[in-house]
Amino acid sequence: DFHNFTALNQPQDHPARSMHDTFYLKGAGQNLLLRTHTSPIQVRYMQHHEPPFKIIAPGRVYRVDSDATHTPMFHQVEGLWIDEAVSFADLKGVLTDFLRKFFEDEKLRTRFRPSFFPFTEPSAEVDMSCVFCGGAGCRICGQTGWLEVAGSGQVHPNVLKACGVDHEKYMGFAFGMGPDRLTMLRYGIDDLRLFYEGDLRFLAQFT
Repeated sequence: DFHNFTALNQPQDHPARSMHDTFYLKGAGQNLLLRTHTSPIQVRYMQHHEPPFKIIAPGRVYRVDSDATHTPMFHQVEGLWIDEAVSFADLKGVLTDFLRKFFEDEKLRTRFRPSFFPFTEPSAEVDMSCVFCGGAGCRICGQTGWLEVAGSGQVHPNVLKACGVDHEKYMGFAFGMGPDRLTMLRYGIDDLRLFYEGDLRFLAQFT
């Protein structure tokens, strides 16, 4: 509970703690759960390392959700960069460059929309121009010309403090995205569950 919620500036009444969203486990007097994101990796790293550092935290995560675009278990990748002068401009540069490389399109456009996450401030949702219509608007992007691909922001001082990092000296950014979703967009796949059904006819295209 501490690594998944408390250290990430999420109070006890935060909706993410609901049993409708989180798998809770019975333990020996402990508040145990299956992690809902890979942020606990970042928390543990900050607790045991001195800045500056840059890390990538991939892993399996679990949420009470299942449909064509959600599964109870899926993959997430988060990034964290902590140093004395890491700005939001650095965050924008890193994510824009990554998306252009991943989708092999140096003209790919990105936008950062103001959002709210308890563990970052300021926070932003990251969109990229729709790879299916080139930004003109289509069924996939809901006629907007944009696709949401990541959440991001400057790490909240309360998170740094909870992890034992000097929040007056250090700052940085974090981001999170789903490699499953990025792969769906990259290869035009419309059902996330196909990745987990073991159909070799489907999986063979990635070899």
